[in-house]
Amino acid sequence: MPLALRADGLVKRFGSTMALDGLDLSAEQGRVLGVLGPNGAGKTTAVRILATLLAPDEGHAEVAGFDVVRRPQEVRSVIGLTGQYAAVDENLTGFENLDMIGRLAQLGKGRARQRAGELLERFDLSDAATRAARTYSGGMRRRLDLAASLVGRPAVLFLDEPTTGLDPQSRNALWEVVRDLVADGTTILLTTQYLEEADQLADDIAVIDQGRVIARGTPVELKDSVGGEVLALQLADPAQVPVALDALGPFAADARVDGATVILPVGADKAVLSAAVRRLDEAGIALADLGTRRPSLDDVFLGLTGHLAEGGEAEDGPDERTSRRRRRRPKAAA
Repeated sequence: MPLALRADGLVKRFGSTMALDGLDLSAEQGRVLGVLGPNGAGKTTAVRILATLLAPDEGHAEVAGFDVVRRPQEVRSVIGLTGQYAAVDENLTGFENLDMIGRLAQLGKGRARQRAGELLERFDLSDAATRAARTYSGGMRRRLDLAASLVGRPAVLFLDEPTTGLDPQSRNALWEVVRDLVADGTTILLTTQYLEEADQLADDIAVIDQGRVIARGTPVELKDSVGGEVLALQLADPAQVPVALDALGPFAADARVDGATVILPVGADKAVLSAAVRRLDEAGIALADLGTRRPSLDDVFLGLTGHLAEGGEAEDGPDERTSRRRRRRPKAAA
């Protein structure tokens, strides 16, 4: 299947900050590429380069066969972009926002008005078409923003953390819109810090950290890469995590910590569960909950980077914020 976008060896520096450090990405036509990473990983910087808003310092990128540096106008004619925050004019109505974008895209007065009506209906905004966008809820503004990115029927759509700040109902509604777009043949590059979002929507996932891809595969392939089942031990007292790791001894060699929960790989050795619980009980450590489960993308990210991808609202750039680092237990001696 032909590639809708491709980036090879992208490098971007902001002063002394290396935002991208040889980033490679590719997405096939009509599929969703999820780009997963924490704040400061380089996700938004990559999107800005692919959308011709930034020039790379090194490397090469093409979208729909057009070089993003040499042929930016052609790239812009085939893409849509929705950023982390709704970029609509809050003083205009929903209809006026879409109509204005259509005219700027040179659709002509009649076609721009027709397209605005089509998109308002598609995004369930027809009843609010004559209301000022400032009266819209957060979910409505995000839907209007996504509708705006589709006025020109883009072949490639960049969604840069599109559900940041949305409630679960609005997020699910936006997910359905994304699925419909892909069914119609649109290629989507989705950046997200929500692991469930990547799991739900992406055909392929590129995990990036510190400006480079550290893993690539389907959601299933990435989960399989961290092994079989894991045992999650949620402690009643989070302050006892270091004591619990000591009590677990050799079982803690590959342990990962998420807040008050200690996560141990189980694999085929089901005896790990009873042995781990017994060791904690002997050490007087109370559990609030425990159980085994299949690995999640959280486990993948923890295993690859030593920290979780965090939800947040910061964009990558010169002042990009870094995520909190999660504790990792050094491998215990046998």
